Amino acid sequence: MTFSHHLQTSRPEHPFAETIRILGKGKKGSRSLTQDEAYRAMKMILAEEVLPEQLGAFLMLMRVKEETPDELAGFVLAARESCSLADDSMLVDLDWATYAGKRRHLPWFLLSALLLSGNGIAVFMHGSPGPSASRLYTHNMLTYLGLEVATSAEQAKRQLSGQQFSYLSLEKICPKLHEIIELRPILGLRSPVHTLVKLLNPFNAPYSIQGIFHPSYRSVHQQAAALVQQPHAAALKGEGGETERNPDMQCLVQSVHNGELIDETWPALFTHRHVRPENLEPGQLALVWQGKSQDEFAEASVLGTAAVALKLLGKADSQEQAQSVAMDFWLKRDKMRFG
Repeated sequence: MTFSHHLQTSRPEHPFAETIRILGKGKKGSRSLTQDEAYRAMKMILAEEVLPEQLGAFLMLMRVKEETPDELAGFVLAARESCSLADDSMLVDLDWATYAGKRRHLPWFLLSALLLSGNGIAVFMHGSPGPSASRLYTHNMLTYLGLEVATSAEQAKRQLSGQQFSYLSLEKICPKLHEIIELRPILGLRSPVHTLVKLLNPFNAPYSIQGIFHPSYRSVHQQAAALVQQPHAAALKGEGGETERNPDMQCLVQSVHNGELIDETWPALFTHRHVRPENLEPGQLALVWQGKSQDEFAEASVLGTAAVALKLLGKADSQEQAQSVAMDFWLKRDKMRFG
């Protein structure tokens, strides 16, 4: 075969190869993607214009270096274009991502969300059941509170209009992103999709709250929220990685309000550490809500998490006022229709 003949028959380079080369060209030759490059890469992935080998390489190269705020913003903007559920009417006040699952404690944050929704704040949760049999995922916990998981965007909209609360699985919002998340047991590691889904905000709510596990991601979420022009958002290191304030520890909340980045430390609510329960009994969620079971850690988790959300939502001017409003909601919860 002549050299000229070889040139004529060699395969042209795939358009996505350049993205992989940018990320993987050695210690000196590689760099992070710009926001626009990240946007175009995620658009190609969601349009299924990349090969499986390329997707795997991309996900793991991103995992090794970790996402920059610009990359995360680009991914989120692309995903929002493909996965938006928003229409002309604003159905959601607060977008609440729930993907981590709980392992050490019950998901008390669910009661926080119900406190808000029972007081006129429309809360939309989205998440995924997850691969771990040892974790309790929101998808499977709502039934213990007498709440039905939505099975379609239309049902979610009806629930939001009727009860100011709905949970819809990522699989029903954006099947491709769900498919990528499901690769975790195969790849052995989380991927940038686990990060971007927390900022997805399918209904384009003006307020968004996310829990993270690794503290370094907190500021990445904060800066990315500003880059995608999310009006109001907050990120905190939540118990187990969910959006739940651990009352035994001080909590740094990093938020954005109309482009302004704000860091705020909330104090621990106890001077002592609580012993984690030996067994997690989901039925306790309803019992605590109904006042049939007393649990100071659970109650403090619920009120502390609700207080952070209330401050974000502008329903309180100070931490003390937010805590007071949360307590008022809690004492009046017997009039709500949940549980």
